[in-house]
Amino acid sequence: MRRRHLKAVLEIEEKVYPRPWSYQLYRRELAMPEDRRIYLVARTDEAVVGYAGLMFAAEDGHVTTVAVDPQYQRQGVGIRVFLVLVKTAIDHGAKHLTLEARVANVGAQALYRRFGFEDAGIRKGYYQATGEDALIMWANDVDTVEYEAKLEDIERSLGDVVRVDRVGTEFERLAV
Repeated sequence: MRRRHLKAVLEIEEKVYPRPWSYQLYRRELAMPEDRRIYLVARTDEAVVGYAGLMFAAEDGHVTTVAVDPQYQRQGVGIRVFLVLVKTAIDHGAKHLTLEARVANVGAQALYRRFGFEDAGIRKGYYQATGEDALIMWANDVDTVEYEAKLEDIERSLGDVVRVDRVGTEFERLAV
């Protein structure tokens, strides 16, 4: 993700989150060193259609955000964005991954479970705008050969429905 992507990212934020992140928050996140934060965008031609972010705490990667423009949902964009985020986190030394998901968002939870995330607890009232609880999920030992095989299986299952070419930490092309 680059500063030039923020207008489109914020438009998606407005569509999918009751309390979207601000431009200033994203600017601060993007200013962080890559060994502390990773933010990626998925694009079709020039349009940003999804994004994901992660912060590091020692050897843990904490997924901070994942979103797909509603008109591109259910087309494989989310799983591909998440796959590249997870691989990038592992490349940067993550051994375990964690995230929070809205308790009611069973679709997101299913995606995360596909990546080996397991329920670890509940954060009551975590989402301030709605008062919703968050399900805490963890994927442990993501730096193993077994987990690498899981990621390869996920990638194979996608086929060519969605293709992402990665240059650095930015998706360059996304064909859907």
